[in-house]
Amino acid sequence: MARIIRRAGDVPRKSLWQRVKDVALMDVGVLVRGGVAPGSLERLEELLLEADFGVPVTLRLVEEVEAKATRGQVRTQDEFLGALRIGVEQALRSGNSDTSLRLPDERPAVILVVGVNGAGKTTAIGKLAARFRAEGRSVLLAAGDTFRAGAIDQLRIWANRTGAEFVGGKPGGDPASVAFDALDAAIARGTDIVIVDTAGRLHTQDNLMSELQKVGRVIGKRLPGAPHETLLVLDATIGQNAVAQARSFAQSMPLTGVIVTKLDGTARGGIVIAVHEAIDVPIKFVGVGESADDLLEFDAQEYARELLEE
Repeated sequence: MARIIRRAGDVPRKSLWQRVKDVALMDVGVLVRGGVAPGSLERLEELLLEADFGVPVTLRLVEEVEAKATRGQVRTQDEFLGALRIGVEQALRSGNSDTSLRLPDERPAVILVVGVNGAGKTTAIGKLAARFRAEGRSVLLAAGDTFRAGAIDQLRIWANRTGAEFVGGKPGGDPASVAFDALDAAIARGTDIVIVDTAGRLHTQDNLMSELQKVGRVIGKRLPGAPHETLLVLDATIGQNAVAQARSFAQSMPLTGVIVTKLDGTARGGIVIAVHEAIDVPIKFVGVGESADDLLEFDAQEYARELLEE
């Protein structure tokens, strides 16, 4: 899964490991003697927190590195890097970490996409549609964000661009009705996959969460067992606010996966681990650019390698 951290054409940013070396985190002479340089663990904590790993993950990673150093398993910078990489990968593989989409064989499969405005939700839907269309599947996009006329138009453009079908309501209309009509159309046409966009007002607004819950109930009544996937879209650049958003949505509805967008640099890459840790929901896709093929399937091992490569 190349390009998780860096988009093609971007000016390379310093990796987390380069930043570690720049601040002289490791004293190789001390490591060779089987220890960790004084103050280095504290600086490691600072770097991981700055990279948005969050407090629980940061403390655990630092403790694991310290324990391995005490046992003589960390004696070089490469071994130190390896210990961090293993810790990151294990954090992402803990708990609910199945990154595959759970779509039924029966048509249509329904994917509900939620998230706040500005997170890249509608664009992520368009990229999902492009992915499914490239696999030869028929797709219908439902413009359930009726509170923004621009969102309806944006999704229609993605439908035209990807060759997907489109169902949209009037601005200000009932989002649940749009979802219902979309399922009706998909069932009648034998469509493979329906992707439903939703309103993205602030996650702190109770009425938004109630509206999203209503959309989910209506989908379930029209097609028992649906939605088969409920994906939360989060913006990587907002740091720990993404964790707060994730918790709010997870408390209001059963999420099955997370899409992290705008992940084009290592400076805040730890947010992926922090979100997974906070809500125990797998990261299923990451967005690393603007083109349709810049939505990548998430791979914990590759992510850990790119995040902490020299």
